[in-house]
Amino acid sequence: MARGALGRRVGATDEGRAGGGRPTHSWRPWQRLLIGAALLAGLVVLALFLIGRFVSSPEIMAAEPESPALLGAAALESATFTVEASEDTLRSAIWVLDGQEVSGLATVEATSAQISLEGLAEGEHTLVVSSSGSLPFASTSVSWEFVIDATPPGMTIAPESATAERGQPYELRGSVEPDATLLLYGNAVPLTGGAFALGFSSPPTRTLEFVMRDAVGNEAEQTFTVVVTPRQPAAPVRGVHVSAAAWSNAELRDEILRLVDDGLINTVQLDLKDEDGVIGYDSAVALAIETGAAASLYDLEEAVEMLHDRGVRVIGRLVVFRDPILADWAWSEERYGLVVQTPDGEAYAGYGGFTNPVSKRVRAYNLDIAEEAAQAGVDDILYDYVRRPDGPLETMVFPGLDTTLETTVIQFLELTESRLAPYGTFIGASVFGIAALRPQDVAQDVERIAEHVDYVSPMVYPSHWSAGVYDVADPDGDPYAIVRRSLEDFNGKVEGRGARIVPWLQDFSIGVPYGPVEVRAQIEAARDAGVTEWLLWDPAVTYTREALEPAG
Repeated sequence: MARGALGRRVGATDEGRAGGGRPTHSWRPWQRLLIGAALLAGLVVLALFLIGRFVSSPEIMAAEPESPALLGAAALESATFTVEASEDTLRSAIWVLDGQEVSGLATVEATSAQISLEGLAEGEHTLVVSSSGSLPFASTSVSWEFVIDATPPGMTIAPESATAERGQPYELRGSVEPDATLLLYGNAVPLTGGAFALGFSSPPTRTLEFVMRDAVGNEAEQTFTVVVTPRQPAAPVRGVHVSAAAWSNAELRDEILRLVDDGLINTVQLDLKDEDGVIGYDSAVALAIETGAAASLYDLEEAVEMLHDRGVRVIGRLVVFRDPILADWAWSEERYGLVVQTPDGEAYAGYGGFTNPVSKRVRAYNLDIAEEAAQAGVDDILYDYVRRPDGPLETMVFPGLDTTLETTVIQFLELTESRLAPYGTFIGASVFGIAALRPQDVAQDVERIAEHVDYVSPMVYPSHWSAGVYDVADPDGDPYAIVRRSLEDFNGKVEGRGARIVPWLQDFSIGVPYGPVEVRAQIEAARDAGVTEWLLWDPAVTYTREALEPAG
C-alpha cells in the first residue's frame, strides 16, 4: 500500500513532466482576497483624484495683465495683478512673490482679487496665486513671470558739441538708447540707431529741454546749454571814445592818430548818433534827413578808410533810445507812439526826450543807421542807451508795451543780429554798471543781453558808483577795487553766453582828480579781473597818454 501510493505520486510527477506542460498554480482564497482589495483601493484613489481634479478643484483665472514680460516704472505704479474666482476661493488663496508669501497685500472684492507691486525692485520676478480645494489634489494656480526695468533712458552729448562759436553754424550731436525716443520742446528728434544730429544756423542761446522715453515708458528730462565762446577781434580792443565833433576837429583828431601811431591804442570809437540825437556822419537815412538829425560833420567811409589804413579797429557808437531830435519831431507830427510818455499823456521830459523802445519805427530807424555804418566798413556797432530811462517806472508810459521792458531790449538786439549778419559786423552793448546787480532799474538784463551781442561794455566809471557797492567804501577814491570787483561780477554774468567784456573806463574827473595813476589803476584792475580789453571815456576827447603803454 505504501509503495503503491508512493508510486502513484511519483508516477503522477513523471507523467506531468512527460506531458511537457508548466506546473499549474492554484490560487488560495486569501490570495484572491488580497488582490481584490488592492484593486479596489486603486480604484478608490483614482476616483478621489478624478473627483478632486474635475469636480472639486477651485477655478482661478488670471484677469490682468495678460503677459507682463517687461514693466517700466510708470507701468508698475499703476499695474495691478488680478485674478478671478469664487469669493471663498479667493479668500483662501495664497499669493507668493519670488518665493515669499505676500497674501496680506492682496485685496478681495467679490469674485476678483488683486495686488499692487508698486515699489518692487528692478529685475526678474515671479508671482504665483494658488488655492487648494477640500479634497486631496484639488488645487490650482496661476502665475506671472516678468521683468521690471525702472531705469529711465539717458542722453549723451558728443564732447565736440559742448562748445560753439558765436555767429557760426552749429550742430548738436549725441545719442540715446537704441529703443528710446527723444523730444526737444515736445517735438520728436530724428534718430538713427539712437544717434541724432541737430543743426542750427547759430548756437542756441536758450537752454535746450529734452525728454527721453524708452520702450516701456520710462521717462527722463535733461537740459543742455551750449557754452558759446565769443567771436574775437584780431587783437584785444584798447580804444578811446571820439565824438563826431572831435573827429571833425583837426587838432583832436591828430592827437588820437598819434596815440595810434605810438601803439598806445588800436581802436577808435566814432560816434554815429549821439546823446542829443545828432547823426554826426554823412547819413543818407531818410528819417535822419527828414528830422534834421543828419549833421554831416564827417565822412564815415573816409574816416573808416583812414583808420583801417593804420590797422585801427573802428567801432561805431550808436545811442539808441535816448533821442531828443526824433522824440521832438515825432511829438510835433502827432506820432505819439514813438515817444515815452508820462501817465497824464505828456511827452516824457527826461534826457530831453526818450523814444519808445517798443515802437517798430524807432527800432527801424536805429537799425537803418547801424546797417548804413556796416556798409561803410565799420567793424563794430556799439549801442548805447539801449535801455529805458532810469527812474521810477510808474512815472513812465510805453505805448504798445505787452511784455517786460527787458524783453523789448532783447527784441531789438535780435533784430540787429539778423540785420547785420550779412556784414559780419560785431555787435556790442553799453550797460550801466549797476545793471549787473539790479537789471530792472534800466531794463538791462546783462545775462540775456550777452546772448545776443559779441561784447558787453559795462560803464564801470568809479565816480558813478555809490559808497559801499561791492564793499568799496569810496569807489571814486579807490578805482582799482571798484573796477576789479564789478568786472568780476560782469564776467560771471556773461560766461558761456557768447559775449566778451569790453568795459568803459574813466579818463575824466568829477570829484577826485583823475590822472595817470587813477586811469592806469583801472586798466590793471580790469586785467586782474581777467579782462584784457577796454575803452576810455573822456567827453572832452583828451586822453591821458602817460596812463597807457604800448601793447606787448
